[in-house]
Amino acid sequence: MPLVSMKEMLEKGKENGYAVGQFNINNLEYIQAILQAAQEEKSPVILGVSEGAGKYMGGYNVVVAMVKSLMDSYGTTVPVAIHLDHGSSFKSCAEAIHAGFTSVMIDGSHSPIDENIAVTQKVVELAHINGVSVEAEVGTVGGEEDGVIGGINYADKEECARLVKEAEVDCLAPALGSVHGPYQGEPNLGFTEMKEILDLVNVPLVLHGGTGIPTKDIQKAISLGTAKINVNTENQISQTKAIRETLAAKPDLYDPRKYLGPGTAAIKETVIGKMREFGSSNNA
Repeated sequence: MPLVSMKEMLEKGKENGYAVGQFNINNLEYIQAILQAAQEEKSPVILGVSEGAGKYMGGYNVVVAMVKSLMDSYGTTVPVAIHLDHGSSFKSCAEAIHAGFTSVMIDGSHSPIDENIAVTQKVVELAHINGVSVEAEVGTVGGEEDGVIGGINYADKEECARLVKEAEVDCLAPALGSVHGPYQGEPNLGFTEMKEILDLVNVPLVLHGGTGIPTKDIQKAISLGTAKINVNTENQISQTKAIRETLAAKPDLYDPRKYLGPGTAAIKETVIGKMREFGSSNNA
């Protein structure tokens, strides 16, 4: 099956009360684990690629080539999108689009709303010509991801409405108390604001920082129009734990396939659990 944009899968999720997971890929093993999990669960899936991870893997063209080759080898039949996560500029989004990404996020959330809208409009114009979906953000998600650090800054609902209406994005990430990386204490999501924003924008909402959020909060967010939930930290922790345990049990091991393999299996198991929690299993 060819790569697809996020637009249809997120609209379907919003209409039917489930969310599609964006699972960030950091190397070949992540792609293997996530594609295998998606096929087994019969779930649509979004492969998130940060700018740093894209550079680490050799560039956006390399990422697309790896994903397409693995999908061909595995005979993948479920919908798969490759999504640029937190694109910092029009240039970065354009590079991803021209490399074959099927979705991009332009993150202008650190700029005043007029500047955020202006750069998002440029990205949307290029993306939609190429059949690529666009995510934008208002407010600031807390924590740190791939060197991007932010304090929690709640999205303004009127700014959300303006951005969606004027830039015509396909989905919106309103920052409402979630964080990148592990939570310090209990997550405190702004569900009242989420409902108000959904009523204003009527496009699928995106929840960043999906690691560590209780299932009841995930379910409530989904009921309020959240159709995309991003997960990265939880996969990294599970992979690293499995590798450490393998090397601790066999300290003389040096063949990377022998210790990376258990790490890949741990990612796959984590992703399957998230797909079931988000309700996307059997919805491909």
